[in-house]
Parts: sequence; C-alpha cells; structure tokens
Amino acid sequence: MNEEFKKVRLDQFVSNKLAISRKASNDLIKDGKVKINKVLSTKPSSKVDSYDKISISQRAKTSAEIEDIELPIIYEDDNVVVINKPIGILTHSKGAFNPEPTVASWLEHRVPSMKGDNRAGIVHRLDRATSGIMILAKNPETLAFLQKQFSQRRTKKCYTAIVEDEINPSEAVIDMPIERNPKRPQTFRVGVNGKPATTHYKTLELQNGLSLLELKPVTGRTHQLRVHLKHQGHPIVGDTLYGGKVANRLYLHAQSLEITLPGGERKTFSAEIPSAFEGYLNA
Repeated sequence: MNEEFKKVRLDQFVSNKLAISRKASNDLIKDGKVKINKVLSTKPSSKVDSYDKISISQRAKTSAEIEDIELPIIYEDDNVVVINKPIGILTHSKGAFNPEPTVASWLEHRVPSMKGDNRAGIVHRLDRATSGIMILAKNPETLAFLQKQFSQRRTKKCYTAIVEDEINPSEAVIDMPIERNPKRPQTFRVGVNGKPATTHYKTLELQNGLSLLELKPVTGRTHQLRVHLKHQGHPIVGDTLYGGKVANRLYLHAQSLEITLPGGERKTFSAEIPSAFEGYLNA
C-alpha cells in the first residue's frame, strides 16, 4: 500500500483499489473476503495504513451471476438501445473484478450475443455520478459504426450542470488541453502537455447564487466538463473530486445526443433534466 492510502477505512481502501462502490466493498468485507496482514477482517470501519498488507479473495462474477437491473429505455431498434442512465451506475466494470451491476452487464442480460468482455456494446461512457443519455450497440457492426462517429466528432452532445455563483462571461468557449494529474492519478487537470479539449458553455438561469449551465463538449476527454469548470473557478455542485460543494448528487446530466443510426437516419435523443436540479436551484 502506498502513502495515498494512509489511515483510511478498510471499505474505502477496497472501494478505491477495485474501483467498486462503497456498498460492494462493504459486502466483500462482511462476507469474509478481505484480510489485513493475513488476518480476516469483517469490519468495514477498520483503519489501515501504508504498512498493512491487504489481500482480497474473490473471483469475478460472470454476467449471469450479476444482479439484473432495470434501466429507463428512451429508444430501441434492432441495432441500438438508448437509455437514461441513473446516477450511481457504472458504465462498465474496471478490470476483471466485477461484483456489481453496470450498464454493460444490463446490456448482456438483454442482448446475450454481446457477451465477450466487460465493455461489449459500450459506445461511450458516463461517469458513475452522471445521469443522462447513453446509446448502446446491440451488435459489433453497430458498435464500430457509432464509435467512429464519436472519434471523428460527428456527434453533438449537450449537458446541463449547476455551478456556484455567476460565471463570467455568461457564454464562452473553453479551449484548454487536459492531462492526467500526476499527483492525484484518479483525476485530471488543465495542462500544457494534455490533449486538446474544447467546451462551449452558456448560462441558462441564475438563481439563489447558483448558475444553471448548458454545456456542449466538442471533444470527449475524461472528466472534461468537470475539469474545465473547475479551472474556471466554478466546479460543478456535488463534484467533491474537483472541489465542488457537497450535495446529494453530482449536478451534471447528459441531456441530449445527436447521432446517425445505421441506415443513415440522423436522430436526437433527449432525457429530461432531473427534478432534483429544479429543487436544488429553488432551495
């Protein structure tokens, strides 16, 4: 274990190490799958430091063993399914360990032919804490067709976010490269050695010291919107990873996606802004 994990709860360490939810890490510990210095520990609140050796004994679950979940479907045909992803759901598992339902496992249950790896059918990602529109492929040909549009920037994406205070100017383009933060490898930052990243933002509403923003990313870098807004001094509400105000959720929602479907039809899919956004603005 390195310095990053000094004096943390065992469930927090397991959650970070395996990139799983805190609940999943709690279940592992309580099920007797985790040892500290070769001694079984079933207390998620146990504290561990840099000198402890943590071992986790658990095989990856197969897709058939992972709990099936329900996800809201916006549109479906023979080639694609479009969903409104809720917050708290991973797009796909990270690595071989896979104890919890994800969008990918949901798709495997629905379209068994897309089995093969933990990213089968996944065209693009949304962070666990982000809600909104996702398009998924139901066959390999469609997967390649849709992914090419994302890589060639032929899709149009629109997000909604809440940030603190008034952002000035009220509408602008942020054109700043993004790179991984070497001091905190799980995060990213604006940096001269990063990859090009462009975001158009526009203030839709200013209320109670909060700004409701429309965000249109031109590129698709990891954490792009979150990093760009933090750099502007207005991190997204609920985005504690990037200095945002603590809230009951990350106030970032993928509202719409415009894309060409197999066969040539251009369509725009939309998911209404969650009611929590209005409630937070009015609180």
